[in-house]
Amino acid sequence: MSRAETSSRAEGSSRTEEAPRIEEAPRIEEAPRIEEARRANPLWTLGLFRSELLTTFRRWRTLALLGVLAAVPVLVGVAVKIETGDGSTAGGPGGGGPAFISQITNNGLFLVFTALAATLPFFLPMAVGVVAGDALAGEANAGTLRYLLVAPAGRSRLLLTKYATVLAFCLAATLVVAVSALAVGALLFPLGDLTTISGTRIGFGEGLVRALLIAFVVAASLIGVAALGLFVSTLTNSGIAAMATTVGLLTTVQILDQIPQLSALHPYFFSHYWLSFADLMREPVHWEDLTRNLGLQALYAAVFGSAAWARFTAKDITA
Repeated sequence: MSRAETSSRAEGSSRTEEAPRIEEAPRIEEAPRIEEARRANPLWTLGLFRSELLTTFRRWRTLALLGVLAAVPVLVGVAVKIETGDGSTAGGPGGGGPAFISQITNNGLFLVFTALAATLPFFLPMAVGVVAGDALAGEANAGTLRYLLVAPAGRSRLLLTKYATVLAFCLAATLVVAVSALAVGALLFPLGDLTTISGTRIGFGEGLVRALLIAFVVAASLIGVAALGLFVSTLTNSGIAAMATTVGLLTTVQILDQIPQLSALHPYFFSHYWLSFADLMREPVHWEDLTRNLGLQALYAAVFGSAAWARFTAKDITA
């Protein structure tokens, strides 16, 4: 056989082998459509949210924060038990201290309200500020933020998922305080019917429902802090800097809220109506400050959430 014939047969065989590859080319062109469908799949978004939840709640820092929050009701309950062992009133002669503390000895359910009142000004917002501040800055510092965007997540979707995760932490942290306080209150003090702030009596079952409602209101009071922390997290690639800045802003706002000369500005500080949840223990319930609080939190969430979105979608991701 001549070299020309051998070469011709080889070329024919090569073309025959390549034929299936040419037929498969349109499938490769459909890959972007498949990827686009995957991005639009709501189940994939839920998977991303579930992954973020697991990542957040598996961190030692998050577990330590929840542990500290759970310990606060224990310390308050034990302190009240020791102080009232001789029959004196909790909170001193004047009944001072956190809200409802003087009524804990009569009903352990009041420890739930007292613990939430004690943790809301500092411990709860600090914990939320730490988690929110680290949400994006921590990823950038660890070098995983760019990987998350390639996953594919998309910047808007990733930002929304991060915010939803922080809100889930707000609810979890509040419930940890409430459940811990309820357990300690049941162990150390009697349970039974409650006397509201208005002086009326309600059953223990209704008291539990109001305690759960108060926990949800406290969690909702932190959505403004969550949005603020997330916005700060978009401004830096250092998780520690973002967490410190967020906690510093929280402290500053609460200090300003206590200065009488700034009373005209107080209603606009996100912490001003935090303790309005006590109105849920009135009969009838006073809704005015409660609605102001929730409306103010929604406003802060809208403003700082929009700012976080504008910053993150235009940010040059290098890590």
